[in-house]
Amino acid sequence: MIIGPRLTRFGSRRVRITAILGAAAVALTATTLLAGLRPAPHDVTPDEPGAADSELVTTEIIGIRTIAPPEGVTVDTDVLYGTRADGAQLTLDVCSPAEAAPEATASPAPTATDAAATEAAAGPASARRPAVLSVHGGSWNHGDKGNSDWRAVCTWLASEGFVAYSVNYRLVPDALFPAAIDDLGLAVEWMRQPDHALRNGIDPDRIGAFGGSAGGNLAALLGARGSGPLTEGSRVAAVAELTAPVDLSYQGLVTGGAPFGLQRLVQRYLGCAAPTDCSAAEAASVANKLDPSDPPVFIGASMDEFIPLSQSTGYADALESQGIPHELVTVPGSYHSIGILDEAMRAKVSAFLHAALDD
Repeated sequence: MIIGPRLTRFGSRRVRITAILGAAAVALTATTLLAGLRPAPHDVTPDEPGAADSELVTTEIIGIRTIAPPEGVTVDTDVLYGTRADGAQLTLDVCSPAEAAPEATASPAPTATDAAATEAAAGPASARRPAVLSVHGGSWNHGDKGNSDWRAVCTWLASEGFVAYSVNYRLVPDALFPAAIDDLGLAVEWMRQPDHALRNGIDPDRIGAFGGSAGGNLAALLGARGSGPLTEGSRVAAVAELTAPVDLSYQGLVTGGAPFGLQRLVQRYLGCAAPTDCSAAEAASVANKLDPSDPPVFIGASMDEFIPLSQSTGYADALESQGIPHELVTVPGSYHSIGILDEAMRAKVSAFLHAALDD
């Protein structure tokens, strides 16, 4: 199954310009700018060694690492879902359940002349599977959809009956807020396009989002983005996040007792010199974007990790104030993000997503 152009790691590795010396180079650069040429296409896979690692820095077999590889799940890697003005080529992996919906095996994208016939043959959208966008963590500055931990998340979601889309997005320092959330919105819009939804056998009205750590922040913000029907544009119908920093304001971080390291990561992500002078923090904090039309939310949190528990409890309070259905599950210990996605937590997340996304 091929959904869009594939990018090889060798052919799409980002090229960085480390130095431009001499008048000739300056003149060449000016000529290029005057010519109006776009930047060379590049992918957003981290370049630095180890930058694509999971946010789970431990070698312990915990959380998502405790799951056995599911059988029969198919994975299509490096599917292009968009290209940005800065040349960034954005890709995702598609993890499909062992028993794919009939339309998932349809031939290449339908044309204008046969789209109606193909849709009719595939059956109604309600017969297709729900989809979940999976958003990796990594402090907004590293991580990759294809690392072993997040590949395991993708295949686990598929084993639960969802078509999972594990997504890459632009990272700091190459792109600051709101680049990453804009990329996720684009990914949902791409998933929802009739030909893409048909080919992967998903119901475009039943799309959820799952993320951990920085990816949980983005999944939560995606759920609060916009208002109105959850079946249009970049709206999603469910959000599940694990140990995410969702309040990036001074009050949420400094007053809330976040460690200095987390404060610095947020400042770099938002492009702010100090937490006391950061206008972007309001737009990047989920509670400021909530309204009663937003989707139900699952929140999973450790009680003693470096993301203060107040981030999760405050998020739950904000959801309650808007009348948005939500579930908060806390676990003892200090494991982070998908480090708490053990068998018990996987069962809770899966049950929540099915309740929100199943007919």
